[in-house]
Amino acid sequence: MVAMKVLGIAVFTAQTAARLAKSLISTGTNQGIGFELVKLLYPTGGTIYQACRSQERIEKAIQGVIASHRPAPFTPTTLKHLHLGLNDLTTIKSSAATFASQEQKLDILLNNAGIKGHIRVNCIAPLLFTQELLPQLHLRIVWTVSLMVEMYSPPGGINFLFINAPAIQDTMRDYAACKAGNVFLCGEAAQQRGKYHVVSVVQNPGNLPTCHVTSCHAVTNIYKYQPWWLMPVVRLIFYARKYGAYTMLFAGFTDEVRAERNKGVYVRPFGIVAPNGRRDVYKAIARGKRCGFGSVVASYAIVCDPDVDNLRRCCRDVLLEGRG
Repeated sequence: MVAMKVLGIAVFTAQTAARLAKSLISTGTNQGIGFELVKLLYPTGGTIYQACRSQERIEKAIQGVIASHRPAPFTPTTLKHLHLGLNDLTTIKSSAATFASQEQKLDILLNNAGIKGHIRVNCIAPLLFTQELLPQLHLRIVWTVSLMVEMYSPPGGINFLFINAPAIQDTMRDYAACKAGNVFLCGEAAQQRGKYHVVSVVQNPGNLPTCHVTSCHAVTNIYKYQPWWLMPVVRLIFYARKYGAYTMLFAGFTDEVRAERNKGVYVRPFGIVAPNGRRDVYKAIARGKRCGFGSVVASYAIVCDPDVDNLRRCCRDVLLEGRG
């Protein structure tokens, strides 16, 4: 069943990507799921901007993508490095400006990168990067979550007391809360940008190893800090990285989701449109909208950065309002 579904996604991607996306930005493409994503899209033409802090890592990844296609495709995708440090919010505005100086339109933005329990990298930076790209953004925003949202996030998905703590207190819970934040962002982006025919989708790529090395700890961030003796057992439930790339591609290109009926769609592995299992997260989102969700997310951003004035400026138009 899974194999048939994934095969269908692969065929669908090859046909649809070439037709829809001529300009795409993805974070986290130097390894793991993002790297597999670029490999799958490489024969479809267009341009992919690979947003990453290290040009050296991206250049190495680009060579790996090209080497994986022999003979070379008839219409290869143009692969470009776009400097972006998600852990350094000062790089976001300049990164978006660099893109805007080269392209008039951005078809799809894939917010894929993330690390353990880090609110700034997993939520705030993707939010601000998306916001800066709105004048060019044309078709779709993809956010990334994890099964950990359903398993370990606190009631309502986010607890501001945990976020405001000076250090990570519970790795699994804090990681899950980071990812739950992207469910919030996806829903609000869909509400605010749907009128401009921009689709907002959040995807869970599944249980996957993400690195190219073979160490028991070199796995997706969900499990990276677990005991060494647990990992051989956990690996038994892993799927290959390319399956996660198929999920991301489905989220980025499926026409099952259209702007006029999109309320922040959740995509499960491997290309299944179905809600997240945590109803309390959706209830929290609904409560936030009733009491002024933008102010809630602005607070969410501000408590995550010591430079409060800077983040207040960044978040004054929080969650995509007022950008036509």
